[in-house]
Amino acid sequence: MAELFEHGQVDGLRELMAASHESMRDDYEISCRELDVMVEIAERQQGVYGARMTGGGFGGCTINFVDAENAGAFQSRVSVEYEAATGLRPDIYICEASQGAELVETAAENLPKVTR
Repeated sequence: MAELFEHGQVDGLRELMAASHESMRDDYEISCRELDVMVEIAERQQGVYGARMTGGGFGGCTINFVDAENAGAFQSRVSVEYEAATGLRPDIYICEASQGAELVETAAENLPKVTR
């Protein structure tokens, strides 16, 4: 997956995400019906590059790579379909990837002085 992202490619992402979800569900048995339903619904939506559960499992979250053009429709459709299937109203957040955390070197003279 890292190689795909490094080269700006999305071909193959769907298959990798699906295989990852299936492994967590079947090999590690850390998924649940609600997560599986969310992934199934997400995978059917237009503009989806991949969907899978994320985190420690046993309920919780999915991560869905969706093109920006379809993100709003994805949010609406998945919410309606998921609530109809489970009786639960999901919180669906649209996020944009960023650089993330990184190490920042700081000279000792720039650190705050601690007084006791």
